[in-house]
Amino acid sequence: GIKFLKDELRGIIEKPIKISGKDVLVPQKGKLNVWLIVGVNGVGKTTTLGKLAYLSSKSNFKTLIAAADTFRAAAVEQLKVWGDRSQVDVISNQSKNADPAAVVFDAINAAKKRNSDLLLVDTAGRLQNKAHLMEELSKIERVLSKIDSSAPHTRLLVLDATTGQNAHNQVEAFKSAIDIDSLVVTKLDGTAK
Repeated sequence: GIKFLKDELRGIIEKPIKISGKDVLVPQKGKLNVWLIVGVNGVGKTTTLGKLAYLSSKSNFKTLIAAADTFRAAAVEQLKVWGDRSQVDVISNQSKNADPAAVVFDAINAAKKRNSDLLLVDTAGRLQNKAHLMEELSKIERVLSKIDSSAPHTRLLVLDATTGQNAHNQVEAFKSAIDIDSLVVTKLDGTAK
């Protein structure tokens, strides 16, 4: 019963992906793929990034993580745990109030030197100061595009399923700063499906 329902649901969700003919969340071989991970604090952004790093590494993509959420020390520590689990290095700056764009600059240069396939960039998610956050995201994008004019290649917004209608506001807020092209919905095992 449940297996049948899961298979049916998977088929419905995967249909538009199959029709598009593009692999979703699969790095292109032979080039550096830069994925910018955005979302408000508490949605599971850092955990999502950690899981992507793990899957990527296990799929034999040379992966690197940029810890650009420099305002939340716990985020850097969390990423280092995921990095250790996945044998993926984390580029970070431990000094207080480090510039996120500077971390990203160091990380993309390190990724290029190491011939990495994938650079995952964790960002801060403080929507209460929207203007500051959006300026920060724009600055990160400018730094990336100076070094690789096609970067970032994926702009992934992480949403918490339990936020309900507020998710729409979050999408609008982030789309005003950067061109979101992918969504990850977390916490679907809760009651707010």
